[in-house]
Amino acid sequence: MKIFTFKESLKHLFCLPVIVAALGYFVDIYDLLLFGIVRVPSLTSMGIEPDSAGILIFNWQMFGLVLGGIIWGILGDKKGRLSVLFGSIIVYSFANIACGFLPQINFMDKTFAYAALRFIAGIGLAGELGAGITLVAESLPKELRAIGTSIVAGFGLLGAVAAYLTVEATKTWTLNPENSWTIAYFIGGGMGIALLLFRIGVVESGIFKEVERDKSIKKGSFFSLFTNKDRFIRYIKCIAIGLPTWFCIGIMATLANKFSGPLGIKEGLKPGLAIMWSFIGISAGDFLSGFISQWLKSRKKAIILMMAFTLVGVILLLFGNVKSAQTYYFYCVWLGIGTGYWAMFVTVGAEQFGTNIRSTAATTIPNMVRGMVIPMTLLFNYSISPLNNVLYAAALVGIIAFGLGFYCTFTISESHDKDLDFIE
Repeated sequence: MKIFTFKESLKHLFCLPVIVAALGYFVDIYDLLLFGIVRVPSLTSMGIEPDSAGILIFNWQMFGLVLGGIIWGILGDKKGRLSVLFGSIIVYSFANIACGFLPQINFMDKTFAYAALRFIAGIGLAGELGAGITLVAESLPKELRAIGTSIVAGFGLLGAVAAYLTVEATKTWTLNPENSWTIAYFIGGGMGIALLLFRIGVVESGIFKEVERDKSIKKGSFFSLFTNKDRFIRYIKCIAIGLPTWFCIGIMATLANKFSGPLGIKEGLKPGLAIMWSFIGISAGDFLSGFISQWLKSRKKAIILMMAFTLVGVILLLFGNVKSAQTYYFYCVWLGIGTGYWAMFVTVGAEQFGTNIRSTAATTIPNMVRGMVIPMTLLFNYSISPLNNVLYAAALVGIIAFGLGFYCTFTISESHDKDLDFIE
């Protein structure tokens, strides 16, 4: 194992691929979480019921992420990581700008238009993280890989905080506060276009270039993840490891308003604020996860430790007699810190597979996890009636998510210090 001086480490960790990937993920998270933050005010201002229609639109966005993950993952292995970083940002930037014009769309049903645009945005947003993490993982020495990907995710996740603060600030920038959310969409699209120009000059990873030259190697085969038993099990386990993260984001934060009544929180809960506090915690957790992994010399131990911390927070939040909005938001930060193993989880996904399908795996895995929000929210909403309690419905979904997460983390192979110069 090579030892780097502090100066050498900084040179590697703040190279152009890391900076560009971090900025890209910042814009990606801003745009990804923006709908969750403006769901209630945007739909209410257009005369649309925010709960049922909001979940429908949110699920279409998440379905777009699943489909986009497959598209961009395959493209990343066939054409290169940079092609995805350029193509995906064009798609989601223009989709977000179009969302800002929704109040002026009168020629079709607004719910359908909103869902269609969020679906297109989801397709674009799917490519950013996997391609960025793959590029960084292949560009950095293996001794610094975990810290580098943690920097990308830790900084990038602050995009959710920026989205919330932007939404709040825009209320004072316009003469029509009801439609101030449209400005936040315009800003998100504008940041994406600006970042597109900044990416000129980034070079492709050397590991991919070596594989690209060999025409005999089959690249970017999504179905190859399912045709080999060992490879399929690795893929499913990688997805399951991430389930607790989006249980916390998709249910405990995005649907926070559903918990105010059952918990007896009289002042109510704002989903946008819950999302912001969650991502402040996630950002801090992501920065920590890389150093914890390096300290423990294990990806698995770091993830298990943080997942256990998250589980304790979920139990206390649901059944610890939370009676105020401030306490709920405190636990959102707690859950965020715990689910900060997101960067480590995506890194594990990249490290488990060979260079010829690494982008396909690393891009589809986090988006499959995001897509699992659809069955999780459906199960949550379906379980509320028979269980007659929102808290028990959330607990049921949580038991499944954490059960699968712990089992798959314990049983997957360790990838700390793994050499990535191999093919499937």
